Amino acid sequence: MQQSTLDEAVVGKPEEKAPQPHQIVGADGKATRDKPWIIRTYAGHSSAKASNELYRSNLSRGQTGLSIAFDLATQCGYDSDDSIARPEVGKVGVPINSLDDFHVLFDQIPIEEMNTSMTINGTAMWLLSLYVALARERGVDLKKLAGTTQNDLIKEYLARGTYIFPPDASLRIIAEMYEFCLEEIPNWNASNICSYHLQEAGATPVQELSFALANAIGLLDLLKKRGKFTTRQFEKAVGRISFFVNAGMRFVEEMCKMRAFAELWTEITRERYGVTDERYTRFRYGVQVNSLGLTEVQPENNAWRILIEALGVTLSRDARCRALQLPAWNEALSLPRPWDQQWSLRLQQIFAYETDLLEYPDLFTGSAVIESKVNALKTQAKEEIDRILGMGGVVGAIENGYMKSALVRSMSERVSRINNGEQVVVGLNKWTDGIPSPLVGGDDGGLFILDDSATSDTLDNLEKVRRNRDPERVKAAIAALKDAAHSGDSMMEPSIECALARVTTGEWAHALRQVFGEYRPSTGVDGQRLGLTGNRVDALRARIDALVDTLGHRPRIVVGKPGLDGHSNGAEVIAVSARHVGFDVIYSGIRLSAEEIVRSAVEEGADLIGASVLSGSHVELAAQIMGGLKAEGADQAIKVVVGGIIPIPDIAKLQALGVMKVFTPSDYDLLDIMESVVGLLEEQP
Repeated sequence: MQQSTLDEAVVGKPEEKAPQPHQIVGADGKATRDKPWIIRTYAGHSSAKASNELYRSNLSRGQTGLSIAFDLATQCGYDSDDSIARPEVGKVGVPINSLDDFHVLFDQIPIEEMNTSMTINGTAMWLLSLYVALARERGVDLKKLAGTTQNDLIKEYLARGTYIFPPDASLRIIAEMYEFCLEEIPNWNASNICSYHLQEAGATPVQELSFALANAIGLLDLLKKRGKFTTRQFEKAVGRISFFVNAGMRFVEEMCKMRAFAELWTEITRERYGVTDERYTRFRYGVQVNSLGLTEVQPENNAWRILIEALGVTLSRDARCRALQLPAWNEALSLPRPWDQQWSLRLQQIFAYETDLLEYPDLFTGSAVIESKVNALKTQAKEEIDRILGMGGVVGAIENGYMKSALVRSMSERVSRINNGEQVVVGLNKWTDGIPSPLVGGDDGGLFILDDSATSDTLDNLEKVRRNRDPERVKAAIAALKDAAHSGDSMMEPSIECALARVTTGEWAHALRQVFGEYRPSTGVDGQRLGLTGNRVDALRARIDALVDTLGHRPRIVVGKPGLDGHSNGAEVIAVSARHVGFDVIYSGIRLSAEEIVRSAVEEGADLIGASVLSGSHVELAAQIMGGLKAEGADQAIKVVVGGIIPIPDIAKLQALGVMKVFTPSDYDLLDIMESVVGLLEEQP
């Protein structure tokens, strides 16, 4: 989720009415309007062909930029037919295996007129290379391309999990993209700094501010150290830094956070980097509002949450976003349908075109309340930035586990507040009785239904590419890529040649894995505790102590993240919760195969596997886990529970496979979950 090039918002028509006091007035004395932000929906699913049809449909309805979601195989650097990728193909985005897929994805879409944003990180250089190669084969001048590759690997290590290479290699790739784009594609943001995902992982506003700004400092320090830019070019590179942020329900705090972001960024660019051109000191940011707070229960409430969250980044002119995409009301249930995305799109259009929001200067300038809150956030953020820089910057704070542990702690505290009622979530922990939502009626239950045949088309197209390409050109292109990676030369042109030669996504990533290796950061779980106490916790611990006598050992749970889904918040909180009440917990982080999870459970003598899946691949991955246990003769000894974004119709499918319990987002009470799991073990014969 990200914004794209932020210099090109849609121009609104000036109003012809007489200006009112404090309105924005043009040179002709007439009231005018600011340009609306770039209006997007975040989309992609099934196949390149299906996604292309969706993009063209959304553009015809008034969307003004593309925001492309890629599937997990593409994000993590695997071909669609790789064994670990097969369950994930097309589930949370569009699968891209080669340049031929890009030709299909952008069919009848003039990329020279588009503002294209790509949610891609570990393979960002590859997807940009595909886009450049597409332009070259179409004869499009690269200087006409505008957009963004998200390309923030620091937040991937902390929150989202689609990293591939170690930090130094990842930052080198980002730097080389900046060095290529600055002159070759001047309207392209080679990366944007994403605090969005930090809030989704539980970050407080101060953590969002400090972690994101420390991340940007680390990148700019690297660009300066590499010495590839003149002073003027470096200033322009500073101006290409963009941010992608989150806006939650605490409207005043979120708005103040954005004002603090803008002020801090201007101070950093001027004081740390000596930037004098005001154009390059502006805080340029896009938004997707918060998805973490959306609920599966009473999902109609999510529409109002999205509305309120959008106000936090649009009402304040001095800190208004330059691009905005909104989730759909049903994203806690499944991928949104086209109608659901249209509903979110219409909300943006009503904001931008029906209201007078864009006609006035900042509404909050001079407010003592706002000024006080902004200053408090800035002071605390500066202290945290200094702490991170004292550890050697963001890479040091990643490698020593500091930032990850801080996020796990913040998420654990958030969940504890919801569990004890301190933080009210309407419909979830207060006012839970309600009339059933008509939005989840109908034949599809309000859910997006994925066309399974699309996977076959993707795999057929991949095989066709391999069959028809020039193998000698492929071999030479991959060799040149690896040579550049080894020598320190830029990998951009070799990557573009790989794209033109029809090298596949998996082959590109595999070549660089051979040079850089793969990375597994700290899980952040060790040493964390929940803020839950009282009789229920004491009773659970007593029951677990009794199980020690029954089982002959302390109950052991393997908390597993099978497949390529890197959203680890749920798994981490369950791991912390289980340890809090007395389990021995084995948690090895994300992106494990079902085989690895089963092997860990068998070797550790586990009593239970708790699998967390948010990518929609829960049925396929559960089948792999159950099959693996049966092959090991452990399907009776080790019980399996599954949690995640699981549509109600799929619960029966999981139970038929032998899954003992299924937990969905409506199961927010951690003690309920722990009591249920302990009950399963107490049923042991």
